Amino acid sequence: MKLVLNFSMFLLALFSFSNESLSLTDYQIKRFCAKKKRVSICIKNLQDKRSDLKAGKLIEIPVKPYKR
Repeated sequence: MKLVLNFSMFLLALFSFSNESLSLTDYQIKRFCAKKKRVSICIKNLQDKRSDLKAGKLIEIPVKPYKR
């Protein structure tokens, strides 16, 4: 009984955590880049990063420290 329970928990964990990542839609990219100084360059960079992410390549995500 314990073996069946462990096996079912393993299968549940295996199928619930898939290896997929969500990327930004075109609308989200345009809305995010509307605040930037150079909109066209921002859109092109984010679309390139999105295509690299979908292809399985690693992308660099900058982390900015929080300022009070």
